[in-house]
Amino acid sequence: MSQHEAPRDRDTVPRRRHRRDPAGHRDLILQAARAAFAERGYTRATVRDIAGRAGVTHGLVMRQFGSKERLFLAAMPGTRDVDLVVKGDPQTLPERVAAAYVDRMERSFRDDPLVAVLRSAASNEQAAVGLYGAMLERTAGAYQRVVTGEDADVRVDLLAAVLIGVTFCRYIVGVGPVAQMSPQHLQDHLTRLVRSALFD
Repeated sequence: MSQHEAPRDRDTVPRRRHRRDPAGHRDLILQAARAAFAERGYTRATVRDIAGRAGVTHGLVMRQFGSKERLFLAAMPGTRDVDLVVKGDPQTLPERVAAAYVDRMERSFRDDPLVAVLRSAASNEQAAVGLYGAMLERTAGAYQRVVTGEDADVRVDLLAAVLIGVTFCRYIVGVGPVAQMSPQHLQDHLTRLVRSALFD
Protein backbone atom coordinates (compact mmCIF):
# COMPACT_ATOMS: atom_id res chain seq x y z
CA MET A 1 0.00 0.00 0.00
CA SER A 2 1.42 3.42 -0.94
CA GLN A 3 1.55 6.22 1.60
CA HIS A 4 -1.15 8.07 -0.33
CA GLU A 5 -3.56 5.10 -0.41
CA ALA A 6 -6.17 5.18 2.29
CA PRO A 7 -6.65 1.96 4.27
CA ARG A 8 -9.67 -0.02 3.18
CA ASP A 9 -12.50 -0.13 5.65
CA ARG A 10 -13.51 -3.75 6.22
CA ASP A 11 -17.15 -2.74 6.37
CA THR A 12 -16.98 -1.32 2.86
CA VAL A 13 -15.47 -4.45 1.30
CA PRO A 14 -18.16 -6.33 -0.61
CA ARG A 15 -18.81 -9.70 0.96
CA ARG A 16 -19.95 -12.77 -0.85
CA ARG A 17 -23.51 -13.46 0.10
CA HIS A 18 -24.51 -16.98 0.99
CA ARG A 19 -27.72 -18.14 -0.57
CA ARG A 20 -30.40 -18.59 2.06
CA ASP A 21 -33.02 -21.08 1.05
CA PRO A 22 -34.32 -22.98 4.09
CA ALA A 23 -37.07 -24.71 2.11
CA GLY A 24 -34.62 -25.80 -0.58
CA HIS A 25 -32.13 -27.06 1.98
CA ARG A 26 -34.87 -28.96 3.78
CA ASP A 27 -35.94 -30.71 0.57
CA LEU A 28 -32.34 -31.67 -0.24
CA ILE A 29 -31.82 -33.03 3.27
CA LEU A 30 -35.04 -35.06 3.14
CA GLN A 31 -34.12 -36.53 -0.26
CA ALA A 32 -30.66 -37.44 1.01
CA ALA A 33 -32.13 -38.92 4.18
CA ARG A 34 -34.56 -41.14 2.27
CA ALA A 35 -31.70 -42.47 0.14
CA ALA A 36 -29.39 -43.03 3.11
CA PHE A 37 -32.01 -44.75 5.26
CA ALA A 38 -33.11 -46.94 2.34
CA GLU A 39 -29.53 -48.00 1.59
CA ARG A 40 -28.10 -48.33 5.09
CA GLY A 41 -31.09 -48.72 7.39
CA TYR A 42 -31.93 -46.50 10.32
CA THR A 43 -29.15 -47.64 12.66
CA ARG A 44 -26.24 -47.48 10.18
CA ALA A 45 -27.20 -44.24 8.43
CA THR A 46 -25.59 -41.19 10.02
CA VAL A 47 -26.52 -37.51 10.08
CA ARG A 48 -23.04 -36.65 8.80
CA ASP A 49 -23.46 -38.93 5.80
CA ILE A 50 -26.89 -37.45 5.06
CA ALA A 51 -25.49 -33.92 5.30
CA GLY A 52 -22.72 -34.83 2.86
CA ARG A 53 -25.19 -36.27 0.37
CA ALA A 54 -27.31 -33.12 0.61
CA GLY A 55 -24.29 -30.81 0.27
CA VAL A 56 -24.96 -29.07 3.58
CA THR A 57 -23.30 -29.04 6.99
CA HIS A 58 -24.04 -31.40 9.85
CA GLY A 59 -25.00 -28.36 11.93
CA LEU A 60 -27.60 -27.24 9.40
CA VAL A 61 -29.26 -30.67 9.46
CA MET A 62 -29.45 -30.55 13.25
CA ARG A 63 -30.82 -26.99 13.23
CA GLN A 64 -33.51 -27.99 10.74
CA PHE A 65 -34.58 -31.27 12.38
CA GLY A 66 -33.12 -31.41 15.89
CA SER A 67 -32.12 -35.08 15.91
CA LYS A 68 -31.61 -38.13 13.73
CA GLU A 69 -34.89 -39.56 15.03
CA ARG A 70 -36.90 -36.51 13.99
CA LEU A 71 -35.17 -36.43 10.62
CA PHE A 72 -36.12 -40.05 10.04
CA LEU A 73 -39.75 -39.41 10.96
CA ALA A 74 -39.88 -36.38 8.66
CA ALA A 75 -38.30 -38.24 5.75
CA MET A 76 -40.02 -41.60 5.85
CA PRO A 77 -43.67 -42.66 5.59
CA GLY A 78 -45.65 -43.32 8.72
CA THR A 79 -45.99 -40.49 11.18
CA ARG A 80 -45.88 -37.91 8.37
CA ASP A 81 -49.55 -38.58 7.63
CA VAL A 82 -50.83 -38.61 11.21
CA ASP A 83 -52.16 -35.04 11.03
CA LEU A 84 -54.23 -35.88 7.95
CA VAL A 85 -55.54 -39.10 9.49
CA VAL A 86 -56.63 -37.35 12.70
CA LYS A 87 -58.58 -34.66 10.84
CA GLY A 88 -62.28 -35.39 10.54
CA ASP A 89 -65.05 -36.97 12.59
CA PRO A 90 -63.60 -38.61 15.75
CA GLN A 91 -66.21 -41.38 15.42
CA THR A 92 -64.60 -42.58 12.21
CA LEU A 93 -61.00 -42.13 13.38
CA PRO A 94 -60.45 -45.89 13.93
CA GLU A 95 -61.44 -46.59 10.32
CA ARG A 96 -59.05 -43.90 9.07
CA VAL A 97 -56.17 -45.11 11.24
CA ALA A 98 -56.62 -48.73 10.14
CA ALA A 99 -57.00 -47.84 6.46
CA ALA A 100 -53.93 -45.56 6.44
CA TYR A 101 -51.78 -48.12 8.27
CA VAL A 102 -52.72 -51.05 6.03
CA ASP A 103 -52.35 -49.02 2.83
CA ARG A 104 -48.95 -47.66 3.87
CA MET A 105 -47.55 -50.97 5.07
CA GLU A 106 -48.81 -53.02 2.13
CA ARG A 107 -47.17 -50.57 -0.28
CA SER A 108 -43.80 -50.08 1.42
CA PHE A 109 -43.40 -51.56 4.89
CA ARG A 110 -39.60 -51.69 4.70
CA ASP A 111 -39.38 -47.89 5.04
CA ASP A 112 -41.86 -47.58 7.91
CA PRO A 113 -40.74 -46.20 11.29
CA LEU A 114 -42.41 -49.07 13.15
CA VAL A 115 -40.32 -51.57 11.20
CA ALA A 116 -37.22 -49.49 11.93
CA VAL A 117 -38.00 -49.55 15.67
CA LEU A 118 -38.35 -53.33 15.71
CA ARG A 119 -35.25 -53.97 13.63
CA SER A 120 -33.20 -51.52 15.68
CA ALA A 121 -34.30 -53.16 18.93
CA ALA A 122 -32.55 -56.37 17.88
CA SER A 123 -29.18 -54.72 17.32
CA ASN A 124 -29.20 -51.32 19.01
CA GLU A 125 -31.54 -50.88 21.96
CA GLN A 126 -30.56 -47.24 22.47
CA ALA A 127 -31.44 -46.38 18.86
CA ALA A 128 -34.79 -48.15 19.21
CA VAL A 129 -35.60 -46.27 22.41
CA GLY A 130 -34.73 -42.92 20.85
CA LEU A 131 -36.77 -43.54 17.72
CA TYR A 132 -39.78 -44.89 19.61
CA GLY A 133 -39.72 -41.88 21.93
CA ALA A 134 -39.64 -39.50 18.98
CA MET A 135 -42.54 -41.37 17.37
CA LEU A 136 -44.67 -41.09 20.49
CA GLU A 137 -43.84 -37.39 20.79
CA ARG A 138 -44.86 -36.86 17.17
CA THR A 139 -48.11 -38.80 17.26
CA ALA A 140 -49.28 -37.92 20.77
CA GLY A 141 -49.75 -34.26 19.91
CA ALA A 142 -51.98 -35.15 16.97
CA TYR A 143 -54.10 -37.74 18.78
CA GLN A 144 -54.58 -35.56 21.85
CA ARG A 145 -56.89 -33.37 19.77
CA VAL A 146 -59.48 -36.15 19.68
CA VAL A 147 -58.52 -38.57 22.47
CA THR A 148 -59.46 -36.99 25.79
CA GLY A 149 -59.56 -37.97 29.44
CA GLU A 150 -57.01 -38.49 32.19
CA ASP A 151 -55.68 -41.66 30.55
CA ALA A 152 -55.40 -40.22 27.01
CA ASP A 153 -51.64 -40.75 26.98
CA VAL A 154 -52.15 -44.39 27.99
CA ARG A 155 -54.66 -44.90 25.17
CA VAL A 156 -52.31 -43.42 22.58
CA ASP A 157 -49.54 -45.68 23.88
CA LEU A 158 -51.88 -48.68 23.62
CA LEU A 159 -52.58 -47.78 20.00
CA ALA A 160 -48.83 -47.75 19.32
CA ALA A 161 -48.51 -51.16 21.04
CA VAL A 162 -51.28 -52.61 18.87
CA LEU A 163 -49.65 -51.34 15.66
CA ILE A 164 -46.22 -52.57 16.72
CA GLY A 165 -47.64 -56.02 17.48
CA VAL A 166 -49.31 -56.25 14.08
CA THR A 167 -46.15 -54.96 12.41
CA PHE A 168 -44.03 -57.62 14.07
CA CYS A 169 -46.39 -60.49 13.25
CA ARG A 170 -47.14 -59.55 9.66
CA TYR A 171 -44.19 -57.57 8.33
CA ILE A 172 -41.19 -58.78 10.36
CA VAL A 173 -41.63 -62.51 11.04
CA GLY A 174 -44.52 -63.13 8.61
CA VAL A 175 -45.87 -66.08 10.58
CA GLY A 176 -49.38 -66.82 11.82
CA PRO A 177 -52.97 -65.86 10.93
CA VAL A 178 -52.30 -62.11 11.07
CA ALA A 179 -49.55 -62.51 8.48
CA GLN A 180 -51.72 -64.65 6.22
CA MET A 181 -55.00 -62.70 6.18
CA SER A 182 -55.96 -60.40 3.32
CA PRO A 183 -55.33 -56.65 3.65
CA GLN A 184 -59.07 -55.97 3.86
CA HIS A 185 -59.52 -58.59 6.58
CA LEU A 186 -56.60 -57.07 8.49
CA GLN A 187 -58.10 -53.60 8.14
CA ASP A 188 -61.45 -54.78 9.53
CA HIS A 189 -59.85 -56.40 12.57
CA LEU A 190 -57.53 -53.47 13.12
CA THR A 191 -60.41 -50.99 13.06
CA ARG A 192 -61.99 -52.77 16.01
CA LEU A 193 -58.70 -52.90 17.91
CA VAL A 194 -58.02 -49.20 17.33
CA ARG A 195 -61.51 -48.27 18.49
CA SER A 196 -61.06 -50.32 21.65
CA ALA A 197 -57.65 -48.81 22.40
CA LEU A 198 -58.68 -45.20 21.86
CA PHE A 199 -62.31 -44.96 22.93
CA ASP A 200 -63.70 -48.01 24.77
